[in-house]
Amino acid sequence: MASTVAVPPVDDPRTRGRLTIPQRVVQRIAAQAASEISAAGGRSGGLLGLGGRAEQGARPKVTANLFSDSVELAIELALDYPVSLRAAAGQVRAHVADRVRTLTGVAVHRIDLTIVAVGLADRSEREGLR
Repeated sequence: MASTVAVPPVDDPRTRGRLTIPQRVVQRIAAQAASEISAAGGRSGGLLGLGGRAEQGARPKVTANLFSDSVELAIELALDYPVSLRAAAGQVRAHVADRVRTLTGVAVHRIDLTIVAVGLADRSEREGLR
């Protein structure tokens, strides 16, 4: 006589549980992704947003608004000089959207970019310009 083993049914992945990604994690992933573009940087130093300087090594400031299946991002960044602002903005948007979607599984619905400075401090210091 052959015995049979009952195999439990495979659950639908959507019913197994829930993964919650904090807003600050999405912000940090987006900031890192934006800083991976060679022409982009952030601001460092200053007090209450005043007196800061554009810097290649600094991460851009990112604000995220999370929804159930998507995220909207606002990014403040500095760009190197000379660079095509349109081309650099397109690169930043595409790269950030791809990295956020890949690492979190959340679709990026919108990215608003604010360019806070043009001409990054690190580059001018390396070339001896002050």
